[in-house]
Amino acid sequence: MTPSIRTFAAAAAIALAGGLTAAAVSQAQPATPAISYTADGKLIAPKDYRSWVYLSSGMDMSYTDAPGAADHHMFDNVFVNREAYAAYQKTGTWPDKTIFVLEARGAEQRGSINKKGLFQGPVMGSETHVKDTARFKSGWAFFPLSASGPTAALPQTSACNTCHEQHGAVDTTFVQFYPTLQDKAAEMKTYSAAYLAEEAAAKAK
Repeated sequence: MTPSIRTFAAAAAIALAGGLTAAAVSQAQPATPAISYTADGKLIAPKDYRSWVYLSSGMDMSYTDAPGAADHHMFDNVFVNREAYAAYQKTGTWPDKTIFVLEARGAEQRGSINKKGLFQGPVMGSETHVKDTARFKSGWAFFPLSASGPTAALPQTSACNTCHEQHGAVDTTFVQFYPTLQDKAAEMKTYSAAYLAEEAAAKAK
């Protein structure tokens, strides 16, 4: 090997090693946490949740038969942070620091070339469902999201909390409405006893 080739090979090896080191350092950098709070405990709205894992969309869903439903159609889109989704795929349940975002959008019919059916319109509201066992008595809390800034958690006795605690299929979450997650819950046997009883009762009718 000539001196010039040896010099080039050495330089290439150094560059490769430097690149591998930089890559390793980059991979070692902690990911930006999905859950961030202000000093007084308010949730800072996640900015990138639409790049998280999309779970499902519901339309005009209501958990009560009481009158007074909205006079317009609504879509609900649900996203969860990627780290939590990856853990769920291994265990069938949600790790600490899981955060869901539910984004409600109005449904529209007239637009562009659409002749039938409905498509999603502007955001009408959004909220998060956060698992933080060190911070919340039940382990979970709901936060409405606001464009005006960080928001405080709903009380642990709120209707959202109690409904999810009573009817959530997996760890107080509505996995029953997220079809891509149901096989894992069945495989890992993480469905709640209350949910299984509700399902059995519904099928018996």
